[in-house]
Amino acid sequence: MSTSTGRHRIAVVAAVLQQPDGCFLLAQRPQGKVYAGYWEFPGGKVEPGETPLQALIRELHEELGIDVTAAYPWLIREFDYEHADVRLHFFRVRGWRGELHGREAQAFAWQRIESIDVAPLLPANGPILDALAIPETYGITGFAASERPRALAAVDAALRNGLRLIQVRGKDWPAEVFADYAREIVSRAKVAGARVLINGDIGLAQRCGADGVHLTSRQLHTLLSRPQCALVGASCHSAEELRRAETLGADFAVLGPVLPTPTHPDVPLLGWAGFSDCVSATRIPVFALGGLQETDRAEALANGAHGLAMIRGAWLPVTSSC
Repeated sequence: MSTSTGRHRIAVVAAVLQQPDGCFLLAQRPQGKVYAGYWEFPGGKVEPGETPLQALIRELHEELGIDVTAAYPWLIREFDYEHADVRLHFFRVRGWRGELHGREAQAFAWQRIESIDVAPLLPANGPILDALAIPETYGITGFAASERPRALAAVDAALRNGLRLIQVRGKDWPAEVFADYAREIVSRAKVAGARVLINGDIGLAQRCGADGVHLTSRQLHTLLSRPQCALVGASCHSAEELRRAETLGADFAVLGPVLPTPTHPDVPLLGWAGFSDCVSATRIPVFALGGLQETDRAEALANGAHGLAMIRGAWLPVTSSC
């Protein structure tokens, strides 16, 4: 595939090796290579006849001496360097055998997203670090106005259990009551270090001190530019809407419904195969939505999801919502 520079775009794989506590690995490019001394996610070129996953497994064995046992497709980014135009297939790697060691004498370091202490980083990795900062569980409030006390108690419990990303949604709520409810959730979330988006109402998101707004699929088709918010999510139901969310500059998207849900029994389902097809070339993190529980997480990750978006499942007792 040719690029605007007239050069063939090179397929490359990159591994986001992650430990259970969220630490991830960065490797330093060795002397003698382009961008020597820069830090990056380890990986390399896809050879003829290889799939990206096969290339990932080979590269990590050759570079770091490990054998991958669990890798999940995640994001695809394109970047044009002075020396080459690349298409980067990022995988989240969460299982491997063997002890890490730099077979090319390269240095490597475990990092936390809130305290990266190596530099310089390869330019293509900036958006990936932004995506890593987005939690993998997205709790969506679906309570009725009459359930406000129960809703706030459920939010408090979820925050104690580690939930760090919330969408405040309130269909058919009176406007002022919903605004007060949103402000209350924002206040509680800030104490816990969690982020909050308001569904569909950009002005309210700005007024109540929320971290951002979650756009409806209708807004995706009417807005001409990204809202002036720090964090922007978007609801999507198709690959076309995902591309629109990317074009608009959304930080992440939610795609569904994947499985049957009692609130929308007549809506066509994507299923896991349909979800996987839609996100196969996505440039932003995409949450799976629709009839999902914590037990669906492994299936979601295997099909390219960033994580789970849940309306009911997020407010059930859980052991982890990282």
